[in-house]
Amino acid sequence: MATLVGLLVLWPGDRATPAAADPTERAYGEVVRVVEEPCPEGDPSVGESTEDPGGLAGWPCGTADVRVTEGAGTGQTATVELPRGPGAPGVAVGDDVVLLVLEGMVPGSVAYTITDHQRGQPMIWLVALTAAVIIGFGRWRGVSAIAGLVVSFAVLLLFVIPAILAGSSPLLVAVVGAATIMFAVLYLTHGTSVHTSVAILGTLAALVLTGLLGAGFTALTQLTGIGSEESAYLAVMQGNVDMRGLLLAGIIIGALGALDDVTVTQAMTVAELSRHPMSRRDLYRAAARVGRSHVGSAVNTLVLAYAGASLPLMLLIAAGGQDLGNLLTSEFIAEEIVRSAVGTIGLVAAVPITTVLAVLVAESRRTKAVAGT
Repeated sequence: MATLVGLLVLWPGDRATPAAADPTERAYGEVVRVVEEPCPEGDPSVGESTEDPGGLAGWPCGTADVRVTEGAGTGQTATVELPRGPGAPGVAVGDDVVLLVLEGMVPGSVAYTITDHQRGQPMIWLVALTAAVIIGFGRWRGVSAIAGLVVSFAVLLLFVIPAILAGSSPLLVAVVGAATIMFAVLYLTHGTSVHTSVAILGTLAALVLTGLLGAGFTALTQLTGIGSEESAYLAVMQGNVDMRGLLLAGIIIGALGALDDVTVTQAMTVAELSRHPMSRRDLYRAAARVGRSHVGSAVNTLVLAYAGASLPLMLLIAAGGQDLGNLLTSEFIAEEIVRSAVGTIGLVAAVPITTVLAVLVAESRRTKAVAGT
């Protein structure tokens, strides 16, 4: 009920900030011909210049003929310069590419430049293969897992992101959104059993602890939430977004997946162990031993996931030759440390919390069963 009330109160509705119009026009086409030419004298690509401010060394010069298949100029074949520089897409005959539409030299005409490859079809095949593997192994449980994944993306795209852009507190939005995802995903995937409800209670308690610790240490370390170019750009473009709250929201949502995994495992472990006669203390100890092993791998997974997502920027900062102490206490690295540490504490706390709840429920059910006989 609290989650439903939160959804109703925080639902963006007409308050959502409309997306800024994209000033660029795009078209789509297929490369039908590539012509490489010698690079002009003085170009870094020819190897005669020691300076390469644009990072062009090693990139070919020349043109490509592209048949426009969708967008401005559909059906025409345009000649464009080969893309060059770091991150520029390499093109070959038969490639499907994305074109940026530019104003041509002649008034009223258009020109193009290649900006990216079209990846829609390969990604569809990848998603279909992933779904087939999940369903093939999990069967109906796999179908419910995919349904839960769809619900998660729907909540993020239809509620969490629009509500934050509308100016609502990112922390409250994240808590309500995470609770919604948790209820839907756990009950869809694991069924409406008492063990699932125990896992939900343990996850909620761990999320509350994670949020409180995140708020406390974010304030203690005086983090602003603007530690990267993306967050700085968002702060400029969407001035109504609370960036520190957005940092906390990311911590909560990022920890949710790992917490679900741990709490469900603990609840099911207690349920299976309770089939054998043992005292409440022994039941807790046996389940806690399983939880310790699980936490050891889950913590490593959580930290590596955060580090992997931030690896390019971490390398860029480290390449600046800063002192290690200054590097670790910089805004961006400090954000990742706080995010990882707080998520880890919440993850570890989820084990004893869920185990205690599951033991109490198992003991209650066992007592009722004995009384019934």
